[in-house]
Amino acid sequence: MTSLDKPPASPASGASPTSQDEEAKAVTEAALFEAFGGLRGMVETVLPGLLFVTIFTINKDLHSSAIAAVAVSLLLVVVRLVRRDTLKHAFSGVFGVAFGVVFAMMTGDAKDFYLPGMIYTLGLAVAYIVTTLAGVPLIGLILGPVFKENLSWRTRNPGRRKAYAKASWAWGLILLAKCAILFPLYWWADTTQLGWVLIALKIPPFLLAVYLTWVFLAKAPPPIDVFAEMEAEEQAEKERKAAAAATSEGPVRHRRDT
Repeated sequence: MTSLDKPPASPASGASPTSQDEEAKAVTEAALFEAFGGLRGMVETVLPGLLFVTIFTINKDLHSSAIAAVAVSLLLVVVRLVRRDTLKHAFSGVFGVAFGVVFAMMTGDAKDFYLPGMIYTLGLAVAYIVTTLAGVPLIGLILGPVFKENLSWRTRNPGRRKAYAKASWAWGLILLAKCAILFPLYWWADTTQLGWVLIALKIPPFLLAVYLTWVFLAKAPPPIDVFAEMEAEEQAEKERKAAAAATSEGPVRHRRDT
């Protein structure tokens, strides 16, 4: 159970509302960085593309740029395997780079290395907005398991559902703004210009969206720990069965003794 799952402290506990708010914000921040990969995840997201555009800027060779991007992506996966870290962020980077390389090789245009990622960003922006309009904001589906609340926020925690809706709107609009910059550049700019602008737009929009999500959730009601609830129900059921068994054994022992 995280500190967000705990009920508000009583006056006797000695914890002030201010300290509780600070603790809730810290836990929310930690959960967000866990969900989105933290600093290391950002490095793994930026490094392959940065290497690609750097090498292409120098020698204008698609093949060497693509090989370098794929190689560094695989190296990041190997490092995580050796350290036994979670692989989801590294693998997503490998697949993203692989799609870009395949697409660019098929068309022969180095600019197309960036197109699959741009299309994915646009699709993600639409998904954030559509799911929010449908009443199931995507950010809630992503963070619900992280906070051990699953989908309880949909029906049992309206304040938290509202916060997830605001956060999903923020993600959707920020990503749409990013696409509004990148897609015109895809048509008008050359590969190096597009690549450097894309690298420049990798981290700042992401950090802005994470920050806004943190602000909304830090002010929202605490999550309902459904896992703790299930464990409590299972324990209560075991105790009920044990009490019933003890009660039924009592008359049997009495008859045997008599």
